[in-house]
Amino acid sequence: MNEIKKLNEEKPYERFISMGAESLTDAELLAIILRTGTKGFDAVSLSRKVLELGKYPRTGFLGLYDTDITSLEKISGIGRVKAIKLKALAEISRRMHEARLAEGINVSNASSVATYYMERMRHNKCEKVLLLSIDSKGKVLRESEISKGSVNRSLVSVRSVMMEALNAEAVHLILMHNHPSGDPSPSKEDNDLTARLSESCKLMEIPLLDHIIIGDNLYYSYNESGLLR
Repeated sequence: MNEIKKLNEEKPYERFISMGAESLTDAELLAIILRTGTKGFDAVSLSRKVLELGKYPRTGFLGLYDTDITSLEKISGIGRVKAIKLKALAEISRRMHEARLAEGINVSNASSVATYYMERMRHNKCEKVLLLSIDSKGKVLRESEISKGSVNRSLVSVRSVMMEALNAEAVHLILMHNHPSGDPSPSKEDNDLTARLSESCKLMEIPLLDHIIIGDNLYYSYNESGLLR
């Protein structure tokens, strides 16, 4: 019993060494990054305050990704340096997740593509349109940001899409964009764009494999819906 009590009293760094990272709570892991607390709050207590900033349903570490530096600095004990460290940690985590998914991405499978881009695109506060230029072996040659719009609208030029495809020497294309509302249901504008782009792609003999709309852990695929066949 005395030994158990001793381990529970250890600080996060010591517990990491003695018991492994998997034994630590989210707050304790974050405390290792922060290193120090402030008057009246140790590093773990300060970490709990950081994790409490997340709003449902993106709480905890997911909430950290959504929280801006200014909001972090409002917490007593979190200055500019610690706030930047926390945001860097969130970005590293996202990139690690994306790198793991990249190993199994299949451009002919909408779910595979949507899963790969979900964490990057579902947090965007405005619409962003990406073009994936695909080679004959199904590998992504180039990823291009075609447009970045307002909260609920993004202007896309079919001409700019085709020029980008030609410059990349693409064999196939996939268009993607996000809906900041979290609902990936296509709008009339989305349908019109898809129809115009699909026709242009046929004329240029660079088939449009799919137009995927990213929501909040949801996606819509024009190909899966049978609208590109």
